[in-house]
Amino acid sequence: MDQPEFYAEGALVNVLTTQPLDRTLDYRAPEGGCAQGAYVQVPLGPRQVLGVVWGPGRGDFDYAKIRPVTRVLNVAPMRDELREFLIRAGEYTLTPIDSMLRLATRVPGLSDPPSMQKVYRLGDQTPDRMTDARARVLAVLEDYGGLAFTLKELADMAGTSSSVVKGLVTQGAVLEEATPRDAPYPALDLDRSGKPLTGDQENAATRLRAGLQSESYGTTLLRGVTGSGKTEVYLEAVAECLKLGRQALVLLPEIALTAEFLTRVEARFGARPAEWHSGVTMTERRRAWKMVGQGGAQLVVGARSALFLPYRDLGLIVVDEEHDNSYKQEDGSLYNARDMAVLRAAICGARVVLASATPSLESWANAEAGKYERIDMTDRFGPAILPDMDAIDMRAEAMSSGKWISPSLQGEVRQRMEKGEQALLFLNRRGYAPVTLCRACGEQIECEHCSASMVEHRFLKRLVCHQCGESRPMPEKCPSCEAEGTLAPIGPGVERLAEEAAELFPDARIATLSSDLFGSARALKAGIEAIAQGGADIIIGTQLVAKGHNFPLLTLVGVIDADLGLQGSDLRAAERTFQLMRQVAGRAGRSERKGAALLQTYQPEHPVIRAILDGDEESFWRAEADQRRAAGMPPYGRLAGIILSSPDPQAPFQFGTTLARHDDALREIGAQLFGPAAAPIARIRGRHRVRLLVKAPKGAPLQQAITKWLAPARLPKDMRLAVDIDPQSFY
Repeated sequence: MDQPEFYAEGALVNVLTTQPLDRTLDYRAPEGGCAQGAYVQVPLGPRQVLGVVWGPGRGDFDYAKIRPVTRVLNVAPMRDELREFLIRAGEYTLTPIDSMLRLATRVPGLSDPPSMQKVYRLGDQTPDRMTDARARVLAVLEDYGGLAFTLKELADMAGTSSSVVKGLVTQGAVLEEATPRDAPYPALDLDRSGKPLTGDQENAATRLRAGLQSESYGTTLLRGVTGSGKTEVYLEAVAECLKLGRQALVLLPEIALTAEFLTRVEARFGARPAEWHSGVTMTERRRAWKMVGQGGAQLVVGARSALFLPYRDLGLIVVDEEHDNSYKQEDGSLYNARDMAVLRAAICGARVVLASATPSLESWANAEAGKYERIDMTDRFGPAILPDMDAIDMRAEAMSSGKWISPSLQGEVRQRMEKGEQALLFLNRRGYAPVTLCRACGEQIECEHCSASMVEHRFLKRLVCHQCGESRPMPEKCPSCEAEGTLAPIGPGVERLAEEAAELFPDARIATLSSDLFGSARALKAGIEAIAQGGADIIIGTQLVAKGHNFPLLTLVGVIDADLGLQGSDLRAAERTFQLMRQVAGRAGRSERKGAALLQTYQPEHPVIRAILDGDEESFWRAEADQRRAAGMPPYGRLAGIILSSPDPQAPFQFGTTLARHDDALREIGAQLFGPAAAPIARIRGRHRVRLLVKAPKGAPLQQAITKWLAPARLPKDMRLAVDIDPQSFY
């Protein structure tokens, strides 16, 4: 790539700031000049703000009034490929360019000058006296595999005082070092051999290596049944990418998966990669951002926002569990990380690996159309074989009121316990009960800020809103009629299921896995490791357990409510239910022991349930594709959601109606407009929400039409408008 253009001192430069201006501003280059793409600090009114030199100044302003750039930050300039990615991603998602720049500079202390700091890492001595506080400090350092922390970060994470850490330093159990605040990551050992691959795995790895050696763009759908060893295969692709001198990025859908995956990376390459997700300290986030741009980080493991890091030479992007809904950013800038990964790779000539046991219909269709290469892995690794799957017809089960574990499933669980094996009871509902109802007046307890029921979390003794996070103590009397002792939980959550399991199996060790029940990623990791080592007989879990975890003793999966995802009008309901059920069932029998998966259902004849049990995934995808194609729905048509919100309940409807009456720009491209209609969750955080839906033919210029349609609109006071291109949810 060409070197950035350089602007001499006093030359006019155009700067894009992170401020919500949706335009660039002219400044004068500072003393010593600056390069195109340089990250700079510039004055804006009385403030100093972050920006990037975007190009030569326009010169349409009095030169004497143009202020100089305050300073150039000591970081690698933004490369042209990242600039192009931000522009094109913004154009596709209809996101203002300043918002895109904020995504690419979301790092603390970026403008701080380089400096030294004292950091603390694990030593090689044992303290003469062990206390609970000291044990917590050492546990944090061990859990993070030798990473260094500042004194405050280590003390905070261990829940202790800094004096405890200092005491361990004097004992040699913790080392205190002076280090640059942002140092390169340890080099990964690329000659270190990985696990022996099966023939199926070696064939897949060979094809991925060949793609990387071409050093050109391409996307591969790596579809492998659960337990087939997809991770080992794409780690071979990572090794090949790094041998070529390029950088690699592995995206994971959940922070909960990161710890286990990092352990596998360290075993494969002898060192830990850079991490980028919300569970990483602010110090490490700044270090990762800077080292990625300087080439001091070969491999990044992160969440969806890791796509916006300033890579020096990105050669591979792996999107693990590519079908997962969490790759869609639903707040602020709305984008799908899977699609943006493909865009970024196309711009910088990188390869993309989309890995999943149950791919999204979009990826399946792209592979069918020849846009993506497809690699299938049909065998489980080692002696493991796929579990037997069957349905429990709940219409034939004798169920007591307020109970959810059928007699048939109870018997299967007992058989596993007698053999020293584990059983998983899966229910995709957090908390104790999704609804709390007053038996006297019929009132449901709702959030004060959202039109959503408060969910009882009995372990926390609180009601929690899963939309805005508001919580309150569990009331002793009805907030509406003030009757005492009349509040009743309606429906099951995992906590209620755990309570029922404890009654049915009093001798069983029961572990509940739900994101609400762990205060930190470290605590969650410890809980998962304890279960994997046999620390529980029965596991109660939400979809958290469906993603990437390996429990060698687990031989039975019981799905409590297989019909749950089939309810409602979501166009992806069948696809998501199919994916989740297959993923959950795949947790069983991942070692030598044969596994089984049982689905409790009131609709055993439902096409989705039959497809799950039959295991004929290709037939399911073809049938689902035929239905979408006939209806002109994605991926064979295009959708865009328009979400209006306001504190005034009537204002969004009135504004939405005005928009609907002036939809000429949409009709010009053959698009249809539906709405306005109240959103399924009509109020969130005190704002009333209305949705419109645009449906267009696949090849239609949707973004241009929406831009033209919305351009004349002037938002009323306190009104917000968000455009969601390719919506994944419709709440």
